[in-house]
Amino acid sequence: MCGIAGAVSFSGRRVEETTLIAMCDAIRHRGPDDRGVLRFAPGGPAGSVTAGLGSQRLSIIDVAGGHQPIANEDETIWTVLNGELYNFQALRRDLEARGHRFRTSSDTEVIVHLYEDKGDAFVADLEGMFALALWDTRRERLVLARDRFGKKPLLYADDGRHLRFGSEFQGLLAGGDMPLELDPEALDAYLTFMSVPAPLTIYRGVRKLPPASILTRDRDGARVGTYWSLAYLPKLEIGEAEATARVRDLLTAAVRKRLISEVPLGAFLSGGIDSSAVVAIMAGLTDRPVKTFSIGFNEADYNELPYAREVATRYGCDHHEFIVEPKALDVLPTLVRHYGEPYADSSAIPSFYLARLTRQHVTVALNGDGGDEVFAGYGWHLANRFAETWHAVPAPLRAIAEGSVRRVLPDSAERRSLRSRIHRFLRAAAGDRAARYQGWIGVFSGDLKRALVRADYRRDYTSRALEALFARRQGLDAVDAFLAADTEWYLPTDLLVKMDIATMANGLEARSPFLDHHLVEFVARLPSRFKLRGTVSKHLLKRAVADLVPAANLSRAKRGFAVPIGRWFRGELREFMADHLLGHRASERGLFERPVIERLIDDHLRGRADRAHHLWVLLMLELWHREFIDAVPASTADAALHV
Repeated sequence: MCGIAGAVSFSGRRVEETTLIAMCDAIRHRGPDDRGVLRFAPGGPAGSVTAGLGSQRLSIIDVAGGHQPIANEDETIWTVLNGELYNFQALRRDLEARGHRFRTSSDTEVIVHLYEDKGDAFVADLEGMFALALWDTRRERLVLARDRFGKKPLLYADDGRHLRFGSEFQGLLAGGDMPLELDPEALDAYLTFMSVPAPLTIYRGVRKLPPASILTRDRDGARVGTYWSLAYLPKLEIGEAEATARVRDLLTAAVRKRLISEVPLGAFLSGGIDSSAVVAIMAGLTDRPVKTFSIGFNEADYNELPYAREVATRYGCDHHEFIVEPKALDVLPTLVRHYGEPYADSSAIPSFYLARLTRQHVTVALNGDGGDEVFAGYGWHLANRFAETWHAVPAPLRAIAEGSVRRVLPDSAERRSLRSRIHRFLRAAAGDRAARYQGWIGVFSGDLKRALVRADYRRDYTSRALEALFARRQGLDAVDAFLAADTEWYLPTDLLVKMDIATMANGLEARSPFLDHHLVEFVARLPSRFKLRGTVSKHLLKRAVADLVPAANLSRAKRGFAVPIGRWFRGELREFMADHLLGHRASERGLFERPVIERLIDDHLRGRADRAHHLWVLLMLELWHREFIDAVPASTADAALHV
């Protein structure tokens, strides 16, 4: 696991070693064990292209010999890698049989030899989590690529003359000369989903390489293409018993691959079905007690330690529990700096604490990420199926029924209450799939965004992007359509960003067996009734691991990895929130209508409505402004606030 950085200049200006070192310095936390920086002199006939690659390495495989950048035999092709390739040993055997010679035992080295043989098609052969950069000295050509699900980040900025790339915003910005204009389309997406989806970033001049994509850049310009797409059709003709056995085999194989490590390894254990299954399988594949790590809270509503403890005891794990009282003011500046753009999923706080404490014991931790998006574990999967059944009822009857529900069950100010969920269902169910997805998962509704955001910054990117996404998946049923949206949008935009930043900020590598693409491809093509049976979520997964996971863990209601931000805003963060959201610095930015923010705060403080998530989204945006915009020289900051 590493952080990578680099630059290419097509203008004749040199890529300076000091620039590469500064970029690496800014992401040293991602790979504190080793640094590699290499500049390339002009090599083509025009002699005007210069390039450089940089790597900060967290040594996991071939600790002694895996120094990056790594080259092919004649040193005409060089690469840096952030991530792990789980099939590198098989690829290496095949490449050696074809005459390639290897200098190291590192997984990274297979990349340059595959590129020699297959050109850009080499990416499709890679299995694992990765973001990579490759420099072809003969063709003066840069290749950037990212794994299928977007587990590892890759950012780039290309102004037509110079291209810079890196694992994190801190690395890009450390190189200097970075435009800081806010992108209004990214702002629209952020207000809805608490984070910014690829290819956007909050900065107009910076883009994220989307998952399963490859970018090539030479004198003729940049080209971005997709090398993989998850297929849900045609459906497999298979019985449930056979599918259950196959899921068990594929999940076991996925865990086995992710146990390859030359450094201490463990697992996050929440006590949910996903992490419990991973730990149980790990215990069956190793001859040592599995090191497990769980985090708990003093509030019973947020504490899952008893469930984690049950699994750890059953499998004789070397179990570590941490009770924390998250103190937002202590950790928020660190989170804002590491994310580099606004990110408002509040579970980033406990995730960061868990990663920091886990790193004291191991360097690699497996987790259960992806189980909900693969096997239908969210409430909105069931809600969407209900909604499409509800749409079959004649409109006049629906209107009468909805009116009756609203009279008998008035809306609640508590977002997590049953009444509030019923009303959110009714509001969203009237729309199409894209509108439902946005309504159930999003924070700011379209109407509230229009009231909040001033006209100069108002955009409708989110609605258009989701409509296009669901149009591409229009042949799927209600459940699979939302699973596809989760995999393409929610997973890489929110959850995988959170896991990467939380772990890499602490020099910890996270591995996700549920996102093994062989497992995901198989489950995607199963009938959706295998995933959501009646009202039972994750039906097939529960069958597949029923003998491994305690019954109470299988049947308990899903809990988010949440923190009590609603209570914080009425207590310890009350003045902090008001100072930041209503202060003159926020008002002078000209983004939002102040009376709308005042109303949101008043509604929350008086208990008229639960506005915790709305306020958290706005607070994290303001903190980002202060860290990344206000911190730069005044002339640059002034330019950055104008679109």
